[in-house]
Amino acid sequence: MQSHRLPTLEDVARVAGVSRATVSRVVNGVRNVDPQLHEVVWSAVEQTGYVPNRLARSLVTRRTGTVTLVVSDSEPHDDDPFMGRFFADPYFGRVVGGLMSVLRPAGVRLALQMVGPEGQKRLVGDLRNGQADGAVVLSLPARDPLPGLLADARIPAVLIGRPPEPVPISYVDLANETGASLAAERLVARGCQRIGMISGPADVPASQDRITGFQRALARHGHAWVPTATGNFTQESGERAMRTLMPEQLDGVFVANDLMAVGALLVLRDAGKRVPEDVAVVGFDDSSAALAARPALTTVRHPLEDMAAEAATLLLARIEEPEGRVSSVIYEPTLVSRQSA
Repeated sequence: MQSHRLPTLEDVARVAGVSRATVSRVVNGVRNVDPQLHEVVWSAVEQTGYVPNRLARSLVTRRTGTVTLVVSDSEPHDDDPFMGRFFADPYFGRVVGGLMSVLRPAGVRLALQMVGPEGQKRLVGDLRNGQADGAVVLSLPARDPLPGLLADARIPAVLIGRPPEPVPISYVDLANETGASLAAERLVARGCQRIGMISGPADVPASQDRITGFQRALARHGHAWVPTATGNFTQESGERAMRTLMPEQLDGVFVANDLMAVGALLVLRDAGKRVPEDVAVVGFDDSSAALAARPALTTVRHPLEDMAAEAATLLLARIEEPEGRVSSVIYEPTLVSRQSA
């Protein structure tokens, strides 16, 4: 019985209507190829089932065609709870979607790696030894040495969120203080007089900025004191924090992410409070949780997909020019008005 012939570069070229040389350039990641040709060629690759010889490619380019999304946390990740959080939290899915919007057309694969403190040096060693061409890093701990380790090892890397300490590494971030001030202005404009906040961990840079931005904006309106409870960005922590704030008899609450805001809404409903009539609530992120909330959540939009796409673009440029200067890109937030405030 005759076996089926494996598709070749010539087959891809015929389906794409381009030369074999063009197909080779696209598949091997050569720069300065028309983006439209990229789409045509990779579509033909899918149609034909052609599998690029990545081993041969890596021998020529010394690249793997892979970048790693590294989630750095202060806890080990051999347990299921973190995996459950990763796949359940809209934040992570939005980051992956944004990265893939840039990497897929470029023919670059995305790997996922979660590391705690015990695995950071091993990760840096693996990257230095060519496990991947570079890394996009979500750094969750307040004092995370990983950005510095990557910079010292001269590994192409880009952070989503500014590094906790000054480090020569590129990053993409949101103007978090501005976003929190938008939430404050919305609550003040509604006439709220007793305004509180549910923050994220106070030692995380994004949380620090949101706390500062909210407090400063309210201070400009004469609110010298903002009752605050701290969560850790999960729905359950939002519930606990809202229960802590209940004795304050608040009529407005800013919650530093949408998942915590969903928890706060549940506690308010159980307490017989109407939202927004009795208590107005503003979240932060504009994730799927904001639309699923009841009532739908007024929130500050955190354009994670765009930020992740920019991080991927910066990383690919860094891989091409490892000695280029590090850079930062800061996105501006907007307020999305719905029913909760």
